[in-house]
Order: sequence, then C-alpha cells, then structure tokens
Amino acid sequence: MEEMLQVGVITTTHGVRGEVKVFPTTDDAARYRQLKEVILDTGKERITLEIEGVKFFKNLVIVKFKGLDDINDVEKYRQKKLYVTREHAVRLEENEYFIADLIGLAVGTDEGEALGELADVLQTGANDVYIVRQADGTELMIPAIRECIRSVDIEGGTMCVHLLPGLRELNAAPPAGEHE
Repeated sequence: MEEMLQVGVITTTHGVRGEVKVFPTTDDAARYRQLKEVILDTGKERITLEIEGVKFFKNLVIVKFKGLDDINDVEKYRQKKLYVTREHAVRLEENEYFIADLIGLAVGTDEGEALGELADVLQTGANDVYIVRQADGTELMIPAIRECIRSVDIEGGTMCVHLLPGLRELNAAPPAGEHE
C-alpha cells in the first residue's frame, strides 16, 4: 500500500500573492477545508506545505500556502502533485477503498476464473467502473456495484467479482458509431 495519497494537482497560479489553483483528485474537494498540510512532489524532492487559506472556484480549489506570499514563490510548482499521508487521509466507510490501493489487485470471478489485473478506476458519478486488464491485453469494464463486486482483499491483493449476464458481450461490442 502506498503511504501517500494524491489529493490534487497544481494547475496554475492565482493572482500575485502566492495562491495556486488546484485540480482536486479527491472525491470531495470540500475536504481541503480540513487539511492543515499537504506534501508537494516537485519531482526532485517532497516538501511539506502548511495550508493557510482555501477558496473554491468552479471545479478548482484555490489554495494559499503559509510562507509562499508571491507569485514567484509558487510559479515553479505548476503541474506538480499534492499528497497527504495515509494518516491524514479521510476515514473510509465500510466497503470504501482508496483507488491507489485497488490498482494492481488480481481480479477473479466467483466461479474461479482469473480475469486479470485491476488497471484503472473510472469515476462516472453514478458509480465507479473498474477496468480489468486481461492476459490477452483486452480490457473488461466492471461496474463497482454490490451485484458485481463480491469481495476486496487489499492485504491479500485480490478482488472477487460476479460477471452479470451480458457483461462480457457488452465489453466486446464496438464503440457507438463504429460498425463493421
């Protein structure tokens, strides 16, 4: 399990007083109000930054870091990722998982068939969709709903799923607008 979890990416500066616009990569952008500090990954080092102020604008979070009071202090951090330690991460409810912990799980069916590895998670709004990369390189999309996800064992590195009737065929169909 990763010790740090990504919560955002600095997109650009905001004004001249050291504020930055952050694209949140967390389910709930409002959680920035509770964050006291984040870890900035510059690519060369990781810097702990104390959050001084937070505002919201459209789908972005405007963050002011303590001690970075000028546009020149933050300009170099554009496109850099922000993380929190696992201990500062939000508390998960039962049957909730961090995406970082799901990626790489070995996925198999409740009938004993090995499907492949969980490669990605699409967040669609209604429910997440798990992308499983199969041995032949194809991808299988499985909705993250109770009827499909039987069990998740983060420590054991496995996920057991139930494939609803027609799910394989739906995944094999050409995208809309593409006909043979």
